[in-house]
Amino acid sequence: MAEDTPQNGAQAAAPQPRMQILAQFIRDLSFENAVAQKGAPQGEVQPEITVQVSLDARKRGTETQYEVITKYRVTSTNKADGATLFLAELDYGGVFQIDGVPQDQLHPFLMIECPRMLFPYVRRIISDMTRDGGFPAFNMDPVDFVALYRQELARRAQAAQTVPADQKLS
Repeated sequence: MAEDTPQNGAQAAAPQPRMQILAQFIRDLSFENAVAQKGAPQGEVQPEITVQVSLDARKRGTETQYEVITKYRVTSTNKADGATLFLAELDYGGVFQIDGVPQDQLHPFLMIECPRMLFPYVRRIISDMTRDGGFPAFNMDPVDFVALYRQELARRAQAAQTVPADQKLS
């Protein structure tokens, strides 16, 4: 039988973080096949793909429910001439029930863990969309949401330090 030491009592008192995905949905979906619109590019095609990711989160009406939207923009261009081959955009959201996360850790949790849970579904949708659009299926590499979160924090800190000269106090 385990003794109830102060350390065991503290662990029992602290609620364990718990996340449940209540819903997932596509908010916006777009695929533009520039090759079909303009005709096949002349010469050798060397596709180069760039992926842009942005995140947004907001509290819902219920105390512990949050909506997280992940936005992906996938652009394929021909390396040889810079012509766009396709453009895919997806805004994918999830509604999460989150309990036991301290308030000071909630923002990183929403911006890192929630998008990480949605990512496999996003990857599949984008893969299917590119394949159905007439291109090889694009299997997106995993996104490092921790690095993305840190970059955004650094960008905000730098923006806060950069104040236009006419707004500085003398």
